[in-house]
Amino acid sequence: MGKEQTLFNTVETNYGDHEEAMAKYRAEGEDRAMNLDNRGPIRFDSDGRLSRDIVEAYWRCGFYVFENVIEQDELADIEQDVLNILDRAPVEPGGKLDRHGRAAMGSDGKGGGIALVRPLSDPIGGTEANNGRHPAKMIEPEVPDNAPQWVPQVVGGSLQFSDAALRLYAHPDLLRVAAEFNGEDFSPFNEVIWIKHPKLGGSVAWHQDGTTHWESTEFHQGSHGFNFMAQLYGCNSTNGLWIVPGSHLEQADIKGWCEAAGSDRLPNAVPMLCKAGDVGITNRQAVHGSFANTSEESRVTINFGFHPRASVIGARGNGIHAPGSENIIYDEDRIQKRSRVLGLAIEARKQRFPKETPYFYQPHSGHSFEWNDAARESLRGYNKLDLGI
Repeated sequence: MGKEQTLFNTVETNYGDHEEAMAKYRAEGEDRAMNLDNRGPIRFDSDGRLSRDIVEAYWRCGFYVFENVIEQDELADIEQDVLNILDRAPVEPGGKLDRHGRAAMGSDGKGGGIALVRPLSDPIGGTEANNGRHPAKMIEPEVPDNAPQWVPQVVGGSLQFSDAALRLYAHPDLLRVAAEFNGEDFSPFNEVIWIKHPKLGGSVAWHQDGTTHWESTEFHQGSHGFNFMAQLYGCNSTNGLWIVPGSHLEQADIKGWCEAAGSDRLPNAVPMLCKAGDVGITNRQAVHGSFANTSEESRVTINFGFHPRASVIGARGNGIHAPGSENIIYDEDRIQKRSRVLGLAIEARKQRFPKETPYFYQPHSGHSFEWNDAARESLRGYNKLDLGI
């Protein structure tokens, strides 16, 4: 660990009054976060179910921090893959070449790739992007004179580019957590790697992920599933995600909240504070976002989510995570095809961690999978089947 400085170069910055206001806001948010009683190791009761106090805290807050989930050897695997991915990033949006003049990752159009943003920018807040679910723009700190024009922010379809991320996707304890909240027949969603470049990383405006089920007569506190957020280097109140506790129970007036606050600093929000190897779980209905990363520390989050199967069957795609899916009604066939990735991930994890008891995914009963080079190649473009709701 600790090799990230080879690709995460620092710059000289002067953020002025904005940073002074943020410093106070961060300190107050950290205090609120540490008083929520929603963090600790993954624990299961004698019946094999996730401990009831964890379940209660998750549903109360809309998120939980699982501590010390990922061991050092697995973190090292992930780090090496992330550094390789960044080394192959395009130098501009839609670019075909990386900084070495080679074909950039994902530039062949088969699926997945690396999205870039302007340093310290909020490219989607206050726009109609992502079905307009980011209604208020975040403050954009002044960009340093020597900053690059673009910085990587999101690696889409990440499991096709990182064997380590694919193996983490099959972490047995995390999958047991998924079954607790979404049922044993839980459905896949989407996987990305979020990157917050030190002193340059862009923001993500406040939003609620779910777009399709708010008006459903069967809406409930977990209708839109959740995301796991595994931290490679940890995250703090400057470079990490912020969440409004308890906001997953109904659709929020985010724009009104920001107008009432007089800024993008929502008064009840708290940062998700994690160390390296911690994994946050966040309800997709919770109001969350992140500020521009003005810190000297990079954040790398291995992000993957799951849904209740009942929320996906018969739902119309939201078109955000798999373009064109807004015209598709999800059925069992689509879910089964998308779930194949999890079968491959479980087999890949078995090879890397043979002493570990693998997770048994109930919908794959009677199916078999094999992890090899051909299977790896077959993952290209798997994210075109993402199940966004």
